[in-house]
Order: sequence, then C-alpha cells, then structure tokens
Amino acid sequence: MGLYLKNATFIDWETLDFKKSHIHVEPGEKGKLYFVDSIPLKTHADQVIDCEGKYVTKSFGNAHHHSYSALARGMPPPQSTPENFYEILKYIWWNLDKNLDIDIIEASALFTAAESLKSGVTFVIDHHSSPNTIDGSLETIAGAFEFVGLSHLLCYEVSDRDGMQTSLEGFAETGHYLKTAQGLAGLHASFTVSDHTLKRAAQLIQKYKTGIHIHVAEDNYDQNHCKTNYKQRVVERLDNFNLVNNPKSILAHCLHLDDAEKNIIRKSAAWVAQNTESNLNNGVGHFNAKGLGNNIMLGTDGMHSDMIRSAQYAWFSGKEYENISPAEIYRRFRNIHYYLESNKYKGDGGNNLVVLDYDPPTDLNKENFFGHFIYGINSNHVQHVISKGEVVVRDHKLTGMNEDDILLYAREMAKKLWMDMKK
Repeated sequence: MGLYLKNATFIDWETLDFKKSHIHVEPGEKGKLYFVDSIPLKTHADQVIDCEGKYVTKSFGNAHHHSYSALARGMPPPQSTPENFYEILKYIWWNLDKNLDIDIIEASALFTAAESLKSGVTFVIDHHSSPNTIDGSLETIAGAFEFVGLSHLLCYEVSDRDGMQTSLEGFAETGHYLKTAQGLAGLHASFTVSDHTLKRAAQLIQKYKTGIHIHVAEDNYDQNHCKTNYKQRVVERLDNFNLVNNPKSILAHCLHLDDAEKNIIRKSAAWVAQNTESNLNNGVGHFNAKGLGNNIMLGTDGMHSDMIRSAQYAWFSGKEYENISPAEIYRRFRNIHYYLESNKYKGDGGNNLVVLDYDPPTDLNKENFFGHFIYGINSNHVQHVISKGEVVVRDHKLTGMNEDDILLYAREMAKKLWMDMKK
C-alpha cells in the first residue's frame, strides 16, 4: 500500500512550487508520489505520518564524501605537526587509512550512514581508501550503508603512494565491485598516480562504462608536481588519458586551475564537486567557479554529513570569492540529482523525501525560499526521512537500527584505530 503523508505542504525541489495535499508514497526503487484528496480508511496508523504544519521535499545527496574519516573526530594530534597540505595528508590521513581494518571500515560506514540520514541525506557518493585492507572494503561499506537505508555510489581510491602492488589490489577491488554494483573508478590525485596507473584507470572505465572520481588541484602541490614531472598541468594530464570528458566523471575540489584547464572542464561532460569547509580547514584556498561551467555539485569531503551546512558555508565563502547568489548555491546543492538521473544511477528516485519541522517567524513561500534555505533551515529541522519510499528516520531517530549500538561500535573501533595510529 505504501506510505501516506497527511496534510503535507510539498515543496517541489526544482520549481519551488508549494502544494498542500496528502501524499501517497510508493515503496521500492521505482516508487512514485501521488497527491491524493483522501487517505483510505483501512490504512494502518504506522503507514501515515501527520505532516500538518511541516514541509515535505526531496531528500539530499552528498557528491563527495569519505566515510573512512568518520572516526577521526577528537583523535590525538599527529606525532609530527604538519606544515603544509602534503604533510597533512602524510601525517594524518595517510596514517589513518593505513590503520583501517574491516571492522573499523564497517563502523565508520554505519556511523556515516546514520549521520547522513538524520541530516536528510539519502544518497552518498563515497571515495574510500584503506591500503592495508583493500579486499572486500567496498562491499563492507555498501552493506553497512544499505543496512541503515542509505543509497550510494562508491569507489576505491587507487594510488601508487604505497607501491604498485597496492595499486593493483585497488584496481582488483574496483573491478570485482563493478561487476555487480554501480560505482566509479577512484584515484587519489595526479601527484600519487603514474601514467601507467592512469592508463589502467582509463581501461577500467571503458570496460565497465563508468567514470573517474579523483581529487583535482586541491592544493598547488598537485599542480607543481605535475608540471615538474609531466611538463603539463593536472587537468591537461587527465584529459590526455580521456578521463575528463565523461558524464560520470567527478573532479573533486578544482581550486588551483588556470583558464585553459577550466576551459577543458567546461567543454567536457565531467562534474566538479565543491568542498568548501574542507578547503577552509586545510588552508588550501577558496573555490571559484568562474569559467568552470554549470556542472558543479556540493560535497563534504568527509568532514561531516550535513549537506545543508555544506551549502550554507559555500554561500558565505562564495559571497566574497565568486559573487554568487543563494539561488546558485541551491542549484549546486541539488545538482547531484541531475548527475545521478542523467547517468541512470539507482537510489535517488522521487520517493526519497525529507519532512522538515520548520516553524519560522516569517512566511515561507516560493518567493523567499532561498532566504530561508540560507539563513533559517538546518539539519535539526529534519524530523522524518524517507528512502526509496520507506521511513528510515522517524522523529529524528533511525528506524532500521539502534543508534546506541552504532555509537558504541564506533567508539570501540575509534579507540582501536587511535591506538594503532600511535604505533
């Protein structure tokens, strides 16, 4: 029979038109929405959510996440203090990912799924790295995400930084996963992959008809390394291996690009994932979309799972560096849906919804929606979340798993991870 949202105020995520109605939500991958005048009398109470005074709209998506970083919050500082972006990677993140085992990966994924869903995110594009635990890592993340109710598009971050054998194992994991699941071919960044690895990535993409997911010019170190070792810039190098002009390819960050590189991206079918807070945290610069085109999505780069927050930070930073509008930030916030739909990825259908318990002191309507989106609405207003037509969050609580169990597991694995990182 499906789910009914009673007396809902529906906000169309594309047109921002408001409609007051009961909504019938069909379950399943291809479930649809129907606006109905009445709810059948025999409908069970648990199939009805009273949405009087609430706002219902499409749920959210995260275009660039790192679930493996979920247990980093509050961890002890590295033994050596990083003095630049490369050392941040070397002393913190590359130390962390080397100490991930299957249990830690699972705990990180479970927590990421819970945090994402509770903030209204029902689809995550994740970029994973665990060089000492590669085999089965993607299936572990997928299983954890799906158990809680989170849809996904995963990849393993292939890199040569830990040796060619590790790189080959990364490709093997990617190929094994792509045989049965939707996903991408992941690479770390230009400065940790050889031409041989880029060639293998291009072959893998062609074989499985997928795209690349890679960090691009997050810091000038990436560009300087490319110019010194390959006599060209990062985007030019990737484009020479036919990795850019692909509607499934995701280029994360894209901060330190010249006009020629931006022109390549703008003329291509690739998508850019903007990660404002991460860029600010690492001190690598500010995103500026001028010359990049319209294929820009928003991500969190593993810092958290709250996409409303990510959009608001993008707005406050972009005001100074891009002269953007709230409407443009909202467009980027929603662009992930176009990316997923145009590439026929499953899991982001019309029956993925959030119910917002947002009671502002001023009117909320189509004309002033952006003002509320930037300055009023936050993830605390997410009361219920529906994924593929099923309620996965009800009254701010997960329905598919005990949150206390997830937190207990995560804390146990965090202690283990932190201890291993000290060795």
